[in-house]
Amino acid sequence: MKRIVDYRKIFGIDHNTPLAELKLKYRGLIKEWHPDKFPSDEEKRLEAEHKSKSIIEGYHFLVSISPETHALNAEHYLATVTDCSIDDYEWKGQTLKVTFQDGSTYEYFGVPRSLYIKMVNSSTQGRFVRRHVINAYPFRNISKNLAMKA
Repeated sequence: MKRIVDYRKIFGIDHNTPLAELKLKYRGLIKEWHPDKFPSDEEKRLEAEHKSKSIIEGYHFLVSISPETHALNAEHYLATVTDCSIDDYEWKGQTLKVTFQDGSTYEYFGVPRSLYIKMVNSSTQGRFVRRHVINAYPFRNISKNLAMKA
């Protein structure tokens, strides 16, 4: 969750900001912090490189968790989480990464350790994830299955 808050702070937006506005803010920040704007000042150019990398990373991250992006991919997401079993999972720092049998991997943010422990101890992790994680936490797809690429 901290990552989401930090990226939103960079762009000066909240969770309701549409993608079109995010894109405008992204373009403005990239213009402001592009390293080529500082050819003679090495220190400022290095700072601009660091900031522009953060801006690019933040933009791609925020687009991936956007409700508009989720709406575009809703059919595939629904099919994956309802029809596919869990292949693997990993919890680290309140981020639960779940890989499904179709090859799709989703990250769920803000998942407390106590919920993860309950999931691990559950007799059916898939059912537990569908009931307690999916639609309860912000998420993003971090890998697409092969059928999506075809």
